[in-house]
Amino acid sequence: MVEVFAVASGKGGTGKTTSTVALGMALADRYDVTVVDADTGMANLLFHAGLSDAETTLHDVLAGDRPIGEATYDRFGMTVVPCGTSLDGFRDADPKRLREAVATLATDTDVLLLDSPPALDSRAAVLPIVMADRIVVVLQPTIPAISDGLKVQEYASSYGTGVAGVLFNKVRPDEDIEGIAEKTERYFDGPTLATVPESEQAREARRAGRPLLAHAPECDAAGAFRRAADVLSVQPVPSETVADRVRSAVIPEPP
Repeated sequence: MVEVFAVASGKGGTGKTTSTVALGMALADRYDVTVVDADTGMANLLFHAGLSDAETTLHDVLAGDRPIGEATYDRFGMTVVPCGTSLDGFRDADPKRLREAVATLATDTDVLLLDSPPALDSRAAVLPIVMADRIVVVLQPTIPAISDGLKVQEYASSYGTGVAGVLFNKVRPDEDIEGIAEKTERYFDGPTLATVPESEQAREARRAGRPLLAHAPECDAAGAFRRAADVLSVQPVPSETVADRVRSAVIPEPP
């Protein structure tokens, strides 16, 4: 039994990868969790998980050079699949192979989190959303971020992908987050999972190559991510069903 989530934003700079890893660590207290860096053009997960020296990455898998099992690493209670950062690796990667890689991973985990690209500007960028059962939309409380998040939701809906919830991140003390969240819930299908405060510890964690929940587990931001994981209701279906659906996912044209 497994559920596939795409963690998406529609806009860069929202802290999407930090959110993906934090949710993964929090969920790993109850589930077998696999986190995949599906942002093949601007990979960041390897830096957050201390895997900058990983010998095999998702780029090698998508180039047809390595099986997915060789690109998986046990980190912080999760299985982590990093992507490489080289331009050559990105050029040689075939997005179509991502379907088989995700389908294979889905047969051996409870929760699969896809760290998605920040913009819907290519077939590779939108494929994780199409493969997912539901999306988690990471927003900052700004009009541009919310507008881009709504585009992600609209695109997901057009392919039958649901919305698990909205996660507000990098929230400053002077922002009226309660008022913004109340208005936002009128337009998004899922609930507000949590509001995560802006955090120097999150920046420190990234520089240290460690997830926030490992680097500063007692900070306010870490607590907010744990609350988000508690609110996020996992709705698993048979792994074989998910794998078959992922393998047959339509390679979409960008919106």
